[in-house]
Amino acid sequence: MEHVPEWVCVVAEHAWDAVEDALQDVDKYLDLFPPWLVVLGSVVMTLAACWLHGFLWQSESLLSRCKNTFFRLIRRIPYVGATIQRKLNAVLDEMASSLFTIKEGSHYMTKLPVESLSHEAVMGMLKEYKAIDNDSWKNGQVSGTVYSGEEELTKLLVKVYGEFAWSNPLHPDVFPGVRKMEAEIVAMCCDLFHGGPDSCGTVTSGGTESILMACKAYRDLAYEKGIKHPEIVAPVSAHAAFDKAASYFGMRLVHIPLDPCTMKVDVKAMRRAISKNTAMVVCSTPQFAHGIIDPVEEVSKLAMRSGVPLHMDACLGGFLIAFMDEAGFPLPPLDFRLPGVCSISADTHKYGYAPKGSSVLLFKERRLRHYQFFVAPDWQGGIYASPSVAGSRPGGIVAACWAALVTTGRSGYVEATRSVVETTREIEKGLRKIPGIFVFGEPLVSVIALGSKDFDIFRLSNALHARGWNLNTLQFPSSIHLCVTWLHARLRVGPRFLCDVRECVAEIMKNPEAKTTGQGAIYGMAQTIPDRSLVTELSYGYLDCLYNTDIPSDKRTQITSGSKACSSEFQNGLVH
Repeated sequence: MEHVPEWVCVVAEHAWDAVEDALQDVDKYLDLFPPWLVVLGSVVMTLAACWLHGFLWQSESLLSRCKNTFFRLIRRIPYVGATIQRKLNAVLDEMASSLFTIKEGSHYMTKLPVESLSHEAVMGMLKEYKAIDNDSWKNGQVSGTVYSGEEELTKLLVKVYGEFAWSNPLHPDVFPGVRKMEAEIVAMCCDLFHGGPDSCGTVTSGGTESILMACKAYRDLAYEKGIKHPEIVAPVSAHAAFDKAASYFGMRLVHIPLDPCTMKVDVKAMRRAISKNTAMVVCSTPQFAHGIIDPVEEVSKLAMRSGVPLHMDACLGGFLIAFMDEAGFPLPPLDFRLPGVCSISADTHKYGYAPKGSSVLLFKERRLRHYQFFVAPDWQGGIYASPSVAGSRPGGIVAACWAALVTTGRSGYVEATRSVVETTREIEKGLRKIPGIFVFGEPLVSVIALGSKDFDIFRLSNALHARGWNLNTLQFPSSIHLCVTWLHARLRVGPRFLCDVRECVAEIMKNPEAKTTGQGAIYGMAQTIPDRSLVTELSYGYLDCLYNTDIPSDKRTQITSGSKACSSEFQNGLVH
């Protein structure tokens, strides 16, 4: 104590005297009450504090819960509730009617046939079902959706699937060939993204499952670190699968705003949002809505400083950005070369040209993948272990994915990437010359998003839909986008698309203040509804309709067109 300054000792002495005086005052105050009341008060205050903590700290913010409660109370007012429900029912009825694309005299099979049908009869029925489908994608008029469609590749994948139709990776002892192909898919993808000797991964059913598994892994890692309420810090533009993961796994999603000019995530806001509860941070390469690549390099440095893993969502553009340098469109490092990037999701069923139902989730280190796995060591049926959500999985999809990768090869992917990016930039350049519309940010890969300061952009969506184009409708802000695919590049749709956009915008600009009609109006209206539970109800109705087999009365006596009857703008906004 001889080295402690005298003034410190004086301050400490006075502080202790103050504490003693305060404690004596508390004792005198408590002497006024019987002991049982002091104990009861302590218990009540403790319980109240626990309740308050639980009320304030939930995955859904307090503001959101208060707002939802307010709107629930409003809807209990008889006249208001009845009016809202009447309008909801009208929209749902219209939606249900639009989804029933059936021919006169057709019916839904709701029971198994009493006798088995012949192969000829089954194929005849399938032809009828296929005739209902919208084939506009074959003309290159659909955004994304079908990323290759090349005839010879299709024939090969169908044949490969048939060879492994009954296989199941859940039983590697029975189907070792499928296990080998799955391991090779992961190894090839790790190589594409410059993974090191310890990099690894799994094959999943699609981008959503890849994202879910990444979030599950980092949630369990956070639990191990002692984090009780794990949070995902992600741009507001991150895929909705992160919202789904947060809902499924009891995590809280912290949305970070975008720079309104570049549409990239605000890194400074992301830094402020990272806390002791942060389990992971997210970047997109590119994000779905506007096709913008987030500043992964900056976020990687931020993740390293914060000691938080960074997941790079490359589900959409992974099999483009991996080849863009060789295709003549250099990009900064967007893979495991960045020290903060701990995992990458990339869809093989998009620009990897594999059949639908395949994606990969890659990890920089093997130890991270362990947090993705699920093991039930005490199950009576034996030790149950699975790498992802599914137990049994279609080995045919694994085989077809493997076939797509090795058939296309590195040179094939480089050429396809060059064609896709050249077509995208041709369209982007042409769109920027059309007065009345603008392109969001600087799209570097394959997605071009359009907006307008002069008219409701959904009017352009309606006008293009009337000409056979099926684009994605977006919200917050209102916009539409075209996701360019290899099919678009092969069919050279750029000039045709630019011509149609130019003519439609010119027509709209004759009366830019006119109201939007049709499904565009419904989708635009949905953004303005403050009670988001109403939008959720509409979405529930849409999903219910997908499984409905009751034919609406207005569909019983008319032949409907598969290409026109479906409310594509509303559906595009929902399914993505």
